[in-house]
Amino acid sequence: MFSHAGKILHVDLTKKKVWKTPLPEDLRSQLIGGRGVNAKLLWDMVRPGIDPLSPENVLIFGAGALTCTTAPSSGRTTVTCKSPATNLYLKCSAGGHFGSEVKFAGYDHLVIHGASEKPATLIIMDDDVQLAEASDLWGMSVRETNEAIKKDLGDPNIRVACIGSAGENCVPFASIMLSVYHAAARGGVGAVMGSKKLKAIAVKGTGEITVSDPERFTELSQRLRDAFLWDMQGRKYFLFGTGVFGAGVAYNYLRAPPDSGELLSGPYLIKKHYLKRHVGCFGCTQSCHRYTEVETGPYAGTHTLGPEFETFSSLGAGVGISDPETVIKANDLVGEMGLDSISTGVVIQWAMESYERGVLAKRDTDGLDLRFGNDEALLKLIPMIAKREGKIGALLAQGVKRASENVGKASYKWALCNSKGLEQSRVETRAVKSYALAFAVNPRGPDHLHTECMAAGGGTGEMRDLLERITGEHWPNSATHYPEIVKWHEDVYATAESLGFCAFTCTSAMAILEEEMAEIYSLAAGREVSADEIMLVGERVLNLEKCFNVREGADRSLDDLPWRIMNEPLPSGEVTSKRWLDEMLDRYYALHGWDVETSWPTPETLEKLGLDECAAYIRGLRDSDGEAKRLGGGYD
Repeated sequence: MFSHAGKILHVDLTKKKVWKTPLPEDLRSQLIGGRGVNAKLLWDMVRPGIDPLSPENVLIFGAGALTCTTAPSSGRTTVTCKSPATNLYLKCSAGGHFGSEVKFAGYDHLVIHGASEKPATLIIMDDDVQLAEASDLWGMSVRETNEAIKKDLGDPNIRVACIGSAGENCVPFASIMLSVYHAAARGGVGAVMGSKKLKAIAVKGTGEITVSDPERFTELSQRLRDAFLWDMQGRKYFLFGTGVFGAGVAYNYLRAPPDSGELLSGPYLIKKHYLKRHVGCFGCTQSCHRYTEVETGPYAGTHTLGPEFETFSSLGAGVGISDPETVIKANDLVGEMGLDSISTGVVIQWAMESYERGVLAKRDTDGLDLRFGNDEALLKLIPMIAKREGKIGALLAQGVKRASENVGKASYKWALCNSKGLEQSRVETRAVKSYALAFAVNPRGPDHLHTECMAAGGGTGEMRDLLERITGEHWPNSATHYPEIVKWHEDVYATAESLGFCAFTCTSAMAILEEEMAEIYSLAAGREVSADEIMLVGERVLNLEKCFNVREGADRSLDDLPWRIMNEPLPSGEVTSKRWLDEMLDRYYALHGWDVETSWPTPETLEKLGLDECAAYIRGLRDSDGEAKRLGGGYD
């Protein structure tokens, strides 16, 4: 089977049972691999209404269809489950080498069922798959776990995916760390792994993946690698990582970054010699990750990968801190504890604003002074959250939505999450309207790593050319076609992650678009796929993910934005009003062929996409008069 390993590995932790199944041809042809096939496996295996932290949830790791080939930047791993943060669909994507090692071991997807009674490690050595007790690893940090497993197995090149304290304590924004530094972070995949008492997965593969036309495939891979390298935005990532964007939003979206906010940036890391080397994922020549180290001062010896833009904002400017060494230390802590840096920063920002408003007092914070800018409090809170320690650690470990509901006193107004329950990533969505719409409709919550609408800004010639192609209008008029821009980016992003491409190749840099994806996948898989068919894969994945949420009770009411974004204007007067969002949602749903009143995909749309099971389910939700039944929100 060209470009695929051809097998799915299943592990039942409850029954301590391992089995392997073929990768069905219909899944491969409809959804390609990675994120797409993961979504269908989740739909098939998770019964609606289950508790995400129960053994009934499954945890799925999927490598892309091009992973383990020479296709550039194609080493992504998608992790999929039902989210403990939102009770809805969740996918995370991570770089590194874990997914490629799973595929070299002979598997396109790994599905974890059930839950172990005692801490366990899953060890995969090609066909040899074993479960080992891991009580001695429970309580270890991410770095310690990696070191211990590699020492015990006598191989420093084994790839490890593990959880830290946050996952062990089922914090709903705990991450799974694929190696020490690459995070599948948003929405609580680490909490699901912790609920299964699965401390780590160690994998080593010695197999190989073949493509249909090796010579032409290699030639095209090199052309695409060159195109990515010389794309204007791609070049910036190579030089500065995502830190090129600087400090981002500050003080919980209350005001501008501090005057010294320029210290939180990729260029500053280079200028002051914090950056020690570039780090690349499997098959990537961009090496956008940055390995940094603090050599002197109170944090001397701290070393980490990053910080990236989101962490500079969430654990830097967002909490009123502009010292890069503090942010490097905070970045290292969230990685070691296995926490999502975005959600951690958002909930701490909410706590700091609550403290300054008098909603939280020192009796609520275990004596911590939680004013903005308190670096000591920030660094103390991170492990307290991961371990649910003290009153404040236990409160913030719930996530910002549940914490604000427990505290009350109108604190929901500065809780930066939407009705789905996920903390918003660090884009100023009162001003950047393409992201405002994309965040509202994202099935996992208000977040950039599902529909990254970089082209809407028209920042490079490649982006402006793409906008004209999507909308039929020249820049800047094309930038107002928000539903069309969002839908294109959704579809291409979903296809990229099914193929295994890093989204930077197609949604930030414009080097590998649908034509290139179709050409390289055709050469890999040995069957002709057109650009239109490639985009149809993305549309199919989006509809499948949407239907999972519908089955969990989601409707249009969950496609919104945080209260502050929709009600408190910027000093310039900009705000993303409900009226504006409703207009955009109407147009967006119509483009997708979804019911405007409910946001549900119509059975006709689903049948055209070949999603007959989803179509039958939607038909079953309608009464004899054809009216949609209201099920309420998915968050509880």
